[in-house]
Amino acid sequence: MAQRSLGLRGRVTLVTITVATLAVLVTGGVSLQLVHQSSIDEARAQLAAQATLLAKLPAATSISDLNQRVTVALGNTEVGTVSRDQQVSGAAAELLSARLVREGARGIRVSTTVRGPAGLTLVEMRAKRGGGSLVLALPRDSVDAQAQGSLLRIGLALLIGLAVAILAGALLSRWLARPLIGVARTAARIARGERGVPVETSGPAEVVAVADALASLDGALASSEARQREFLLSISHELRTPLTALRGYAEAISDGMVGPADLPGVGEVLIAETTRLDHFVADLLELARLEADDFTITPVEVNLADLLRASRDAWLGRAAGLDVQLVVETQEVALRSDPRRLRQIVDGLVENALRVSPAGSSIRIAGWSDATGIAIEVRDGGPGLTPEDAAQAFERGVLRERYRDSRPVGTGLGLSIAARLVGRLGGSIRAGTAVSGGAVFTVTLPARA
Repeated sequence: MAQRSLGLRGRVTLVTITVATLAVLVTGGVSLQLVHQSSIDEARAQLAAQATLLAKLPAATSISDLNQRVTVALGNTEVGTVSRDQQVSGAAAELLSARLVREGARGIRVSTTVRGPAGLTLVEMRAKRGGGSLVLALPRDSVDAQAQGSLLRIGLALLIGLAVAILAGALLSRWLARPLIGVARTAARIARGERGVPVETSGPAEVVAVADALASLDGALASSEARQREFLLSISHELRTPLTALRGYAEAISDGMVGPADLPGVGEVLIAETTRLDHFVADLLELARLEADDFTITPVEVNLADLLRASRDAWLGRAAGLDVQLVVETQEVALRSDPRRLRQIVDGLVENALRVSPAGSSIRIAGWSDATGIAIEVRDGGPGLTPEDAAQAFERGVLRERYRDSRPVGTGLGLSIAARLVGRLGGSIRAGTAVSGGAVFTVTLPARA
C-alpha cells in the first residue's frame, strides 16, 4: 500500500519546527558562548582591579591579610607574591612558570591564563610597593559556577521561544492550508463529475489564483461537455434515422410486402442509407485517429496544382448532377507535405461547398504561394457565414445544430476533421465570407512540412 505523503499543513508545521529548532540551536550556541566569555571577561576585570588595589597596600601586609581581603571581594581566589629575588609565596604564586616568576620579580604587569591543579586559572600580577609583584589567581570553574544561573535562564528563554515558534507554525499552517483544502475538495467534486461547483476565493494570492483557475476549468468543462452531449444526441439521431429505414425495409422484405417490381427502388434506398451510415462511421473513425498520438504524417514532394485538379476531377460527376461548376485557379507550386492528408482536406472542403451551393452556382478552388507559405482556398456559392458562424465553423456539430432545419447539412464532423488535419500538417485554417457572397475557407501551410 502506497504511503500517503505529508500534507501542506504538516509540511508547513514541520518546516516551522525545523527552522525554529535550528534558530534556537544557533542562537543558543552563540548566546551561551558569548555569555560564558562575558563572564570570564568580567571576572578577569574584577580580578585585575582587585590586584591593582591590593598591590598598593604596604609591603608589610601579610599573605593571610591579603587572602582575607580577596575572599571578601572575589570569593574563591588565591593570593601570592613574588619578591625581587624571585622568591615566591602563597598558593597563587606557586602557579607561575619560571618566566612569569622572572617577570614578577621585575614588577611587570601580567594578565594571563595558566593550567593549575584546579584546571584553567585566571592570573593577574601587579607590581608591589617596595618591589616584586602581587599575584591573584581565580579558577575558571568558579567563574563557570557563577555564570551557570545566567546560562540556565538563557536556555529556558530559548526553549520558551521554540515553543512559541512551534505554536505559531501550527497556527500558520492551519491558516495557509484551510483555503487550499477547500480548493482541493472543490477539485475532487469536479473530478467526480459535478459542474457549477462554487469555488471559495480566499487566502494567499497563490491559492486565490489556483481557485480562479479551477473555476475557469469548471466552466470550460461544463461548456465542453454540453457541446459533447449535443453532438452525441445529434449523431444518435442521425444514426437512428438510416437504421430505422433499413429495419423497416428489411421487415417489409421479410414479410413479403415488397414485390419483385419494387426491389430495385428498395435496393437504391438501402444503398443510400448504408452509404450514409458508412459516412458517419468513417468520419467518427477519422476523428478518433486524429486525436490519437500515433497519427502518422508522411511528407513527400507534392505538386499543388496537380493535387487540386485531381480533387476537382473526382467531384465533377457529383457537381454536374447538382448543376454546380467547379473551377480551379492555381499556380504551379511545389511543397513538401503528406499528399493523402492534403487531398483529404481539399475533398472535405469541396464536399462541404457542394452541399450548400445552389444549382447554377460555382465553386472556386485556388492555390498559390506567398511570403507566409502555401495557401489553398475553397469558395462556394452558398449563403455564406456570419461572423459568429466563422468563429465556430470548426467546432464539432455547431453549424449543423444551427442550420439543420434551414439548409443542407452534413454529419457535423467534416470541417472539424479538416481543421485537425491542417493542424497535424503544421498549418492553419480560417473561415469567412467572400465579398461576392458564399463561404470562403483558407488553408495556410508551410512550404516544408
